[in-house]
Amino acid sequence: MTSFVENKLREIDAPTLKELMEEDRALLIDVRGKNEFAAEHIPGAKLMPFSHFHPEKISNEARRKIVLQCKSDNCSPKITDKMFATGFRDIIFLKGGLAAWKSAGYTTEANPESAIDMFRQAQITAGCLVIIGIILGAFISPWCLIISGLVGAQLVLAGVTDTIAMALLLTKLPLNQPKIKLDDMLA
Repeated sequence: MTSFVENKLREIDAPTLKELMEEDRALLIDVRGKNEFAAEHIPGAKLMPFSHFHPEKISNEARRKIVLQCKSDNCSPKITDKMFATGFRDIIFLKGGLAAWKSAGYTTEANPESAIDMFRQAQITAGCLVIIGIILGAFISPWCLIISGLVGAQLVLAGVTDTIAMALLLTKLPLNQPKIKLDDMLA
């Protein structure tokens, strides 16, 4: 006789999560990027960014419910697949993420001095490069229009591959090296 263990992905609302966290019955794992976490996060959340997500490092001796907080309303299938493969059977995500938490009237830990979101930085940089390329192309040399073309090609590639090469470059800038307390990191 073979046994079948069903993997479950469930959602939880902000009031239920707050209650579970106050009773120390939930471990909230924020899988957003370091910059986003440094800018604002739910008190008590632990950071394990998607880019460094290793479910085998999640220690849960207290047998708390594991709750994931993602950028969007639904956690990435890559994360949940990794967790199911590691042996987690019941995965919960915060419906609506940080926005739902805030709209419920709950406090967050915010840092007004942190860098703006990496996606917005990439958009601003791409827009500036396109404008510079057009201006240089109009007044200096038509060859400068290549700058705008390359930025456009990078944006198409980003859309197709769901990776933003420009954002990878921007993460190297000193302002994008957030200061995160070790207590806030998970593993």
